[in-house]
Amino acid sequence: MDNNYVINQKLVSVERAASDLRRGGFVVIIQSNQALLVASAELILDQSLEKIKDLTNDAPLLGLTYNRANILKISPRSGDVALVKIKEHMDSAVINAMADPADDLMNVMQGPFQVADERPTNAHSAAIKLCKIAKLLPAAIVANLPENINIKNWCQDHNILWVSANDVLEHTHNDAMALNIITSAKVPLEGAEQATMVAFRPNDGGTEHFAILIGDPARNEPVLTRIHSECFTGDLLGSLKCDCGDQMRGAIKYMSKQGAGILLYLAQEGRGIGLINKLRAYHLQDQGFDTVDANERLGFLADERIFEPASQMLKLMGYEQVKLLTNNPDKVLGLENCGIIVNQRVAHHFPSNNHNEFYLKTKKKRSGHLL
Repeated sequence: MDNNYVINQKLVSVERAASDLRRGGFVVIIQSNQALLVASAELILDQSLEKIKDLTNDAPLLGLTYNRANILKISPRSGDVALVKIKEHMDSAVINAMADPADDLMNVMQGPFQVADERPTNAHSAAIKLCKIAKLLPAAIVANLPENINIKNWCQDHNILWVSANDVLEHTHNDAMALNIITSAKVPLEGAEQATMVAFRPNDGGTEHFAILIGDPARNEPVLTRIHSECFTGDLLGSLKCDCGDQMRGAIKYMSKQGAGILLYLAQEGRGIGLINKLRAYHLQDQGFDTVDANERLGFLADERIFEPASQMLKLMGYEQVKLLTNNPDKVLGLENCGIIVNQRVAHHFPSNNHNEFYLKTKKKRSGHLL
């Protein structure tokens, strides 16, 4: 096992802060002379809301993404974050419903909500980003700490972690995404008996990515490559709501027939929003929303994936040119922007069924997939 990577304290701080949010706890985010006490809106309880008021002597606000605010008819004052006043009648159940669109259609008369006088800052953006890192809904309760305190001493006295807003905002773009090859092993697969799995671990200690090498791909010519984001429901359970399982197994068989190839299996479930949030999106799709609208209604972008891990995996294995097996032009552009030469796009699609036909039409119409 290769343990040559260095643990970066900034990465540790961000990961620990995200973990505390997932447990329903508080985190302090620091930006210049501003310090925000932050909690997840998805997990907030009435007693937690009262504790925030007691700790800060400030009126807490609800931070929402532009997409979620737009659904609730809230106009952000600036940027991509809307700060909403939490009125006396707004208990934790109301706040939970503002963050989670599951019951939007039953509560069509939500609001009106009042935008806060305070302008969103990088600290507020970091609060929402930290919720995303924690794989929670992108909505945060925020309140300003008093200006006349020593913030780090205050955090220590109250056993609350603090983290820099800049460290959170830069988390998925710099050191956090640096990968290391951990191990590899031959794993004969159905459709490709000559297969080797290579495990990659990010410096932040997050979920591992994997590469599946079919045969022995040459490094002096473009390698047939498939970027595949993990899909628990499609890849493992055989879900008929998407074409992911067909694409993964089809790519492995096609590469085997071609003699060699690489499938990059990325830990970016649900286009980067996580499995639970993907299930939430499925619930919204059952209500009639398409896959793009569902993600945006949850407060996310239509696609939250990044391609830097795929680029690093290829480079670490000695590959810099690919023939990309995909119908998604964004993957071609994303990989090229990360320094990999895409010599050719190879079409890769499969017949629809009664359950995923609308999903595939949406990918073609709204996401530009070449189907």
